Amino acid sequence: MMALKRIIINFKHYRYLMIQLITRDFKRKYKRSVLGVVWSLLYPVLMMSVMAIVFSHMFRFSVEGTNYLVYLMTGIIMWSYFSEASNSAMTSVVENFALISKVYIPKYIFPVAKCLFVGINFVLTLIPWIGLIIITQFGLGTYPANINIYYLLLPYIFACLFLFTIGVGLFLSCVSVFLRDVFYIYGIILTIWNYFTPVFYSIEILPKSLKQVFAFNPMYQYITTARDIVLYGKCPSLLTLGLLALISIISLGIGSLVFKKNQDKFIYYI
Repeated sequence: MMALKRIIINFKHYRYLMIQLITRDFKRKYKRSVLGVVWSLLYPVLMMSVMAIVFSHMFRFSVEGTNYLVYLMTGIIMWSYFSEASNSAMTSVVENFALISKVYIPKYIFPVAKCLFVGINFVLTLIPWIGLIIITQFGLGTYPANINIYYLLLPYIFACLFLFTIGVGLFLSCVSVFLRDVFYIYGIILTIWNYFTPVFYSIEILPKSLKQVFAFNPMYQYITTARDIVLYGKCPSLLTLGLLALISIISLGIGSLVFKKNQDKFIYYI
């Protein structure tokens, strides 16, 4: 409880720095961009359009009884958030060594700020996603998305994904200080992880033995739970909702423990 209280006090004390870090990332990302933040809305739409053409027409992917565009975009926006946020968090401490070496700052602020920055972009991508869901009600695709009361659980699912990503980001940002090879290794891991997450295909096409392995993939759990609500109108069970929270807590706990245990050594690796 004391550690949690100290973290809350630090966030209040350094909230201005947090805002400045997020603002800096926004300026850096959209510098000299004509459309600016509009790209956060266009990117998922363009990506979905390209992938829909490739996988539904060239590779003939489809998911029986569902709107494939909504199925695809749900996977894209959730996977894109995790991959981009964890990648950005991984490099955050190393990128800010100059600042860390001059003044005392709680070092976990840097990976958390990266996750928040990408999280803002994630919220923006929800706008075209919701727009797509609405359009399916008027004939886009064979099957319309399912609009139901269980959408109220989506913020909970996204919050669990956010906490899980922070945990991964804290762990990676710590390890990368001591082992820069992680920058390259994690890129390979993400690629493999992406293929083992049903973003563009259905798990039903896989052998039964392989399906059981997917149950241990956290991203599969988050994406599938969101899809069950949006595509099938299913209410996640309490067991499923508890599992999502448990995964997030374990990730955040491990990431925080590793980060806290090693953060005082960072200064020696500048």
